[in-house]
Amino acid sequence: MMNPKIKELLEAGVHFGHQTRRWNPKMKPFIFTARNGIYIIDLQKTLNALEKAQSKVQEVVSRGKSILFVGTKKQAKVVIQEQASRINGFYVTERWLGGMLTNFNTIKNSIKKLKDIEKMKQDGTIEKFTKKEGLKISNAGEKLEKVLGGIKDMNYLPGLVV
Repeated sequence: MMNPKIKELLEAGVHFGHQTRRWNPKMKPFIFTARNGIYIIDLQKTLNALEKAQSKVQEVVSRGKSILFVGTKKQAKVVIQEQASRINGFYVTERWLGGMLTNFNTIKNSIKKLKDIEKMKQDGTIEKFTKKEGLKISNAGEKLEKVLGGIKDMNYLPGLVV
């Protein structure tokens, strides 16, 4: 795994926080100072937290558990999809569905529906429906793929959510 140095974090702009008027008081221990109306984050504490997170990820993976990556910001979507796919992990880059972990049996039903629609498209059984019905099924499949595409092969709860 990669161990970033403080200089690399600085070059990546990790130290820039939110504007001083938009802050959460719980973040006070991690704020180094404020400059030009923007909080500067303490990179030493960030580095320590990254090392703790890295050791936790290694621990979970060594036990054979899977990791679910979650990130719905536009800037992070592509990176999360690439990195999760690289390690055969799971990801959520669109809307987080309520009950995705706590009501996983219901989510599994939706995943099954998605897989059934994909199978219908592959073997051509979707062509047996009327044009309107086929389009309705296809649209439902696209909607499910958008939300559940990153977890459609997840048969059990992940060991860690990042």
